[in-house]
Amino acid sequence: MNKIYAIWVRGLIVSGALLVAGCAGYSGSNLKPGVSTLPEVVASMGAPAMIWKNPDGSEQLAYPRGPVGTQTFMAFVGPDGKLQRIEKVLNTENFARVQVAMSKDEVLRILGPSGPMWTQYYSRSNTLAWSWLFCNDWNVQEFFDVMFDGSTGVVRSTGQHPDLRGWSGVAPFCGH
Repeated sequence: MNKIYAIWVRGLIVSGALLVAGCAGYSGSNLKPGVSTLPEVVASMGAPAMIWKNPDGSEQLAYPRGPVGTQTFMAFVGPDGKLQRIEKVLNTENFARVQVAMSKDEVLRILGPSGPMWTQYYSRSNTLAWSWLFCNDWNVQEFFDVMFDGSTGVVRSTGQHPDLRGWSGVAPFCGH
């Protein structure tokens, strides 16, 4: 029994080390604004889920960390190809920016893509619902929801609700 336990502990240690190594560029914390280049951003953070190219030559890259992650990062790269900043966007300030009558693209630019498992279409009400899992100010998981008109693709409403998938229906803590 001790031999099995020792093998299990070694496996756990190796898995933890690999996880830490894999997350080294998770948030882009190793990148320096004004110094790091677009190829360095992609090398560190991986391929973005979405890219927007602006008329001035700058770019915005979306990095949702999931599929059930609670963070999305936006990397902003200037026309010179240098990183300007990286922002965590799943927060109350950005949720407040999402307004009725906004288009899906405007919402995507603010929050990044919703995960496929958090996207629903309700045919009876012709409503498309996108949800983002995030950590609230109390370090508990919640969802931010945006309801779109299914025909026009504009925001009808927004809201928040707790993630009740935790133990006994209690929202899980974020683990920070």
